[in-house]
Amino acid sequence: MTIIVTGGAGFIGSNFVFHMLNKYPDYRIVCLDCLTYAGNLSTLEPVMDNPNFRFVKESITDRDAVYKLFEEEHPDMVVNFAAESHVDRSIENPQVFLDTNIIGTSVLMDACRKYGIKRYHQVSTDEVYGDLPLDRPDLFFHEDTPIHTSSPYSSSKAAADLLVLAYHRTYGLPVTISRCSNNYGPYHFPEKLIPLMIANALNDKPLPVYGTGENVRDWLYVEDHCSAIDLIIRNGKVGEVYNIGGHNERTNLQVVKTVLAELGKGEEMITYVTDRPGHDRRYAIDPTKMHNELGWLPQTKFDDGIKKTVKWYLEHRDWWEHIISGDYQNYYQNMYGDRAHKFEK
Repeated sequence: MTIIVTGGAGFIGSNFVFHMLNKYPDYRIVCLDCLTYAGNLSTLEPVMDNPNFRFVKESITDRDAVYKLFEEEHPDMVVNFAAESHVDRSIENPQVFLDTNIIGTSVLMDACRKYGIKRYHQVSTDEVYGDLPLDRPDLFFHEDTPIHTSSPYSSSKAAADLLVLAYHRTYGLPVTISRCSNNYGPYHFPEKLIPLMIANALNDKPLPVYGTGENVRDWLYVEDHCSAIDLIIRNGKVGEVYNIGGHNERTNLQVVKTVLAELGKGEEMITYVTDRPGHDRRYAIDPTKMHNELGWLPQTKFDDGIKKTVKWYLEHRDWWEHIISGDYQNYYQNMYGDRAHKFEK
């Protein structure tokens, strides 16, 4: 079995590479990643010497490079994690999100059509559903919830999902799609909420929280996400969408306070900054279909996952300190430094 994992040097993609090589040592895993800001080759260091692993530095938007790889590897499956994925960045520069998330997806599926494939899996997001009101905790996202996007990022992912389903209907491409809630865990890029708070707290820097911190997210430990995708590509029904959620809803402020408590730091480090434009209020996924059809349930409670995540960042400071010492510093200043006039609560 040969699987091309695109975006495999990123957060979820790299964890999936580790999961598959550990669970299926006879599988060949080919990582295709162009190493943009969120892709980090050092993340893949533990598997670089594995004879069943290959890394290829190319973009999924490069049709010639993608076709060449298919000719060389004859993959049985493609799992597409490759995506520009940070909402703030999509607001600053939508174009690159359209190129990677939509055009790149079409290039991959064209290669699958040309060379044949047993399964093309698209890794998507619950953000395609828009958001839910804070005062209706009884509402959840289901697979048939209408798409209602809020940002250039979520719009690009929704467009890609529709294209994937269209390739299935039009060309008979054997596809599946998964839409997940917010992931956390090892190798998470330090601009995202949880690793950003850990890094800032350890460096005694202010912890920037958008608005009043009341936005709610459903948190999914990354290893649980990887096991769900593993099940879908093996046993999921072609042409179907599967929601993957952790049943771990927390407000952003609760998450930040949990991180501070785990590190023994005080809440006075929290700084409230101007809210993101069009900031979604609440995400909450109903993963009943995953459980009923594939027997999957999340294994990691949020409080346990946070402990494991904080421990990992404490033990791997070299990994994330190297990242935040470079160009990321300039990005951080642009995104948070200019917004740091405090909200009055």
